Amino acid sequence: MRALWSGRTRRDYLSDALTQLSGWTREGCQIKRTLTIDDSQHAALTERIKVVSDALHLQPEIRRLDGHTQIRVGCRNEGPITEGEIALAARIEDAYRTVTANP
Repeated sequence: MRALWSGRTRRDYLSDALTQLSGWTREGCQIKRTLTIDDSQHAALTERIKVVSDALHLQPEIRRLDGHTQIRVGCRNEGPITEGEIALAARIEDAYRTVTANP
């Protein structure tokens, strides 16, 4: 798949990838998403995120506030957003769809 991006800069690639992540917004060197889910869905999602983030060696910030789950992925030291962080956001989206799917 990388060959498709050979003529483009890394920044363009990451920007394009981010546009495919519906609901995620960029804030400086982080991307974030707020989800309206119940407590049991939050617990299930957090568990799935933990597994994926450990595998990718990343540490997303996950908070529960007033019935919302807030997720932030990205740098803590003003570095650029990485391919790994975009991949984590995509995996979080997959986990979110799984957790909220009707039984």
